[in-house]
Amino acid sequence: MAACSADTVLEELSTRELLETGCSMYEGGDPVQALEYLRDAYRRESGDARVRSYYGLCLGLSERRFEESVELCQSAAKQEFFNPDLYLNLARLYFGFGFKTEGIRFLRRGLMIDPGHAVILAMLDEFGDRRSPVLSFLPRRHRLNRCLGAVRHVFSRGVRLAAI
Repeated sequence: MAACSADTVLEELSTRELLETGCSMYEGGDPVQALEYLRDAYRRESGDARVRSYYGLCLGLSERRFEESVELCQSAAKQEFFNPDLYLNLARLYFGFGFKTEGIRFLRRGLMIDPGHAVILAMLDEFGDRRSPVLSFLPRRHRLNRCLGAVRHVFSRGVRLAAI
């Protein structure tokens, strides 16, 4: 009976309300619960780029369906190529599956559209850009560069923490 009343509640909400509720649930850290609202919004209005993007994001993160979710998010970003939030969702999806380089690439695309986008700037700061190799005459993947890079990271983090 509880599922029946939940379905009734979803039917009474508009597509916009379903999207907003799903987005706030995702932002609150519950992509599984958000998926229920976003799936219903997607069934009603699959042509809406924001609905498709958030549905794809939550589908990927909660059900681990990478290819389908990337396709949904990319088609949304192509439709509304001027919306930085859709690139942010692509980045979140790639980060969720451990693809940091691709995630950073989409964050940068979103930043080209809106250079002051606070969430994108915070995520870029968190995941950061790669620093140059310690020994530039050796390849980045060389064992010595990797070891010295790790040491540099530990010391630079210690300096930043001491400054706080």
